[in-house]
Amino acid sequence: MSVFTKVSHGELKRFLARYPVGRLLNFQGIGEGVENTNYFVDTTDGRWVLTLFERLNYDDLPFFLGLMEHLASQGFPGAMPARTLEGDTLTSLNDRPAALVRRLPGGGVLFPTLEQCRAVGQALGDLHVIGQSYAGRCANSRGPDWRRETAEAVLPKAHATAQALIASELEAQAHLDLAALPQGVIHADLFRDNALFVDDRLTGIIDFYYACNDALLYDLAITVNDWCFDPDGRPDAARWQALVSAYCSRRQLTRAERDAWQLTLRAAAFRFYLSRLFDWLFPREGDVVHIKDPEAYRLILDHHRQQVPPAP
Repeated sequence: MSVFTKVSHGELKRFLARYPVGRLLNFQGIGEGVENTNYFVDTTDGRWVLTLFERLNYDDLPFFLGLMEHLASQGFPGAMPARTLEGDTLTSLNDRPAALVRRLPGGGVLFPTLEQCRAVGQALGDLHVIGQSYAGRCANSRGPDWRRETAEAVLPKAHATAQALIASELEAQAHLDLAALPQGVIHADLFRDNALFVDDRLTGIIDFYYACNDALLYDLAITVNDWCFDPDGRPDAARWQALVSAYCSRRQLTRAERDAWQLTLRAAAFRFYLSRLFDWLFPREGDVVHIKDPEAYRLILDHHRQQVPPAP
């Protein structure tokens, strides 16, 4: 979440008039994240998050907003999109597609406890089960084709060590067929800042704007890579065991998924290494822009390349 598009008090007041959410009290830009413009908005009817989509277009967004409604209606701890007086969840503001969702209590965590890892593992398993009944479909915009194209873009500007790593990993990933593994709706970005907690109680899973249809195992790998590694690129075995065991209590993995675990962990680390490296080399303009260091995911990728992970 960043602020690329500025919104004035008057513009926001006119925007909110489309919704039955009461009178605007205050609002504040959110500086974390890298993709969309986000504001916290308080009205007389509650607390909200306003998102202006900087890259996604109007045709893409019904999938994400519909998924959020579907999950929330099934009891999943996700934010429910607000509907306008005309019944729409998707509108526009300052020439950007826009949506307003109910703000959930709690905050992200920097140093997750074992109980928090268990809660996230269970929630991810529940998402994969509930998602099977969602009719919408969306291809992964950051799948294998994106990884190859992004690698080609960063290679000319990357240093020699990074170039060698990228070339080697592209060759290895050519042997992974995620499409052959069990498929479904995945979050694809379940990082620590996208899970909200009050103490050890999970209060919400947010930011579904990378959600798509892809291999369920890939989603688990993305989550493990963020929740179960220390800043120096070393895995925390206790957190790893807690999260994966909790996930498997909701959904059992197949033999094919267990066999593909190491290469899938590498694919998940490679995806975020590439995206962060691209943002580092080609920064975007914005009022508040948060760029994440690719080094953290280089360390995680190096670990997976050198070590066989514990069987899930």
